[in-house]
Amino acid sequence: MITARQSRAARALLGWTQETLADKARVSLTALKRLESESGLEVFESTRDEVRRAFEHSGVVFLSSDRGVGVMLVDRKAQG
Repeated sequence: MITARQSRAARALLGWTQETLADKARVSLTALKRLESESGLEVFESTRDEVRRAFEHSGVVFLSSDRGVGVMLVDRKAQG
């Protein structure tokens, strides 16, 4: 599950605004703001999935371990 912090960090890596991400993920700006809020607002799982897919399509990898969560931007050119 993508967290609010991961979404904000992934946007920063890509240089995207919330408006850009909402457009690329085909979700409303309001839904995206709810997802990125630290207030614990409820978000549809389908919204999280669309946001995750938009990021992954642009080279973002979501990391999760017993030590924490994060994001990484993969250089697709290096993958061949």
